[in-house]
Amino acid sequence: MPECIPLRGLYAITPSDNLLPRLSALVASALAGGVRFVQYRNKFAPAPLKRAQAAELLRICRAADAKLIVNDDLWLALEIGADGAHLGREDGDVAMARQALGDRRILGVSCYNDIGRAEQAAAAGADYIAVGSVFASGTKPDATRVSLELLGEVKRRLQLPVAAIGGITLKNAHEVIAAGADMVAVIADLFDAMNIQERAAAFQKLFD
Repeated sequence: MPECIPLRGLYAITPSDNLLPRLSALVASALAGGVRFVQYRNKFAPAPLKRAQAAELLRICRAADAKLIVNDDLWLALEIGADGAHLGREDGDVAMARQALGDRRILGVSCYNDIGRAEQAAAAGADYIAVGSVFASGTKPDATRVSLELLGEVKRRLQLPVAAIGGITLKNAHEVIAAGADMVAVIADLFDAMNIQERAAAFQKLFD
């Protein structure tokens, strides 16, 4: 496990916004509300824009003493010196990513509803496991649903931090935290809020 702030609390996942100034402002508001983990995720940006966005968000996160994790792109994470990478099913070998990142950066792995994949990821050196979709998700409406019981089972078996993702809102986040989630990964309910800073702070209070 990297020596860093505990993997706990609100995990802010960026919306796929290609306008860099707007994306920076959204993330800055979340950081002002106490977010300490940000995942840069943009499925649609061309490579040069992704690099520019990720580098700027890293600068903003560093200024706020927060960590930036890059989704789906290990090599971009390494290129800009991000604090870690997050891998999905199609994003490469976990053991290779662990070796490339070294011991001081964070490696997260999406395991969906697959405990076997979670066990393999843990054995290969993952620092946290993402489980979901725990609720219906507007971002991924066809995502496989995961029960709160399975989330708790992953936590019990692996003794690693678990990030719950998928349809999480301020109203239902307490359910996944009670089930064992160390982090709640949120896109829409955070970044679509009228006051992002206040919404972030409200999520963080759930972990106090």
